[in-house]
Amino acid sequence: MFDVRKTLQRRPALWLFFTLVLLPLTLLIARSVSSRVAPAATLTKPTHSTRTEPNLTADLDHDGLPDVAELRGFNDRDNFIAWFTWIAEMQFYKPSDQWNAEQRDCAGLVRFAWREALRPHDRAWYQRMGETFEPVAGDVSRNLGSEPLREKLFRTAPGSYNPGDVAASRFSEFADAQTLKLYNVTFVSRDRAQARPGDLLFFYQPFVQKSPYHVMLFLGDAHVAGQGAHDWVVYHTGAAPENGGTVKKVRLAVLDEHPNKRWRPLPSNQNFLGFYRLKVLNQQVSSEE
Repeated sequence: MFDVRKTLQRRPALWLFFTLVLLPLTLLIARSVSSRVAPAATLTKPTHSTRTEPNLTADLDHDGLPDVAELRGFNDRDNFIAWFTWIAEMQFYKPSDQWNAEQRDCAGLVRFAWREALRPHDRAWYQRMGETFEPVAGDVSRNLGSEPLREKLFRTAPGSYNPGDVAASRFSEFADAQTLKLYNVTFVSRDRAQARPGDLLFFYQPFVQKSPYHVMLFLGDAHVAGQGAHDWVVYHTGAAPENGGTVKKVRLAVLDEHPNKRWRPLPSNQNFLGFYRLKVLNQQVSSEE
């Protein structure tokens, strides 16, 4: 068998040529090939994606609200509904001092519970609200005060959202029952079987000139004293405190037998407009007929 090493040892000149020329040349070629392959390997190295800021102006569903203000995650929706219904229900047992007495009417109850549901529920919040409140859920990820709406939660005009809407007063901290119905909710159904906790019920009494629209909040299962029923609602009667205005908590089954048929939440009652879902919950609902 041919032995390269012995052959080179017998021929010094050939050995010298190998060590001085061929070996360095071989090492140089190997190094060159290695340097060309290395950049290709670096291309496969995983890179960390940078976090993109949310688009504060997009309204892809054209519902009038900036998409960033909608509670699109399941946890956010679930937490909001828990706080929203709990805070509203607690006003039946003892109205919070944080609820402005001058805004205590049917829409005022909804606005108050809505706003407080979006706040961070820390120790300072419980101290302000009173001893009847306790933790019922986690906080939503976008608390009250987030851009671009900040505390102007309620849309007050038709149309899709545009960046100048807040400055143009198309959003406000105040909204009456009619404004809530027109611009801040989406029709679900007049059938209570389609209602979910946190939905709103609207009535329309055209002969009541000052406040023809009335709103109630559907609880479903009550947080307190539910008695095994699943059709509880809470609402403010709409009258001023000095005129006997108060918060009531009652079952739909009881309202079905209301002495005044105009207040019965039944499809046969033309004054009952149906159940509506908050647009901020961003859930699919049927179109209003």
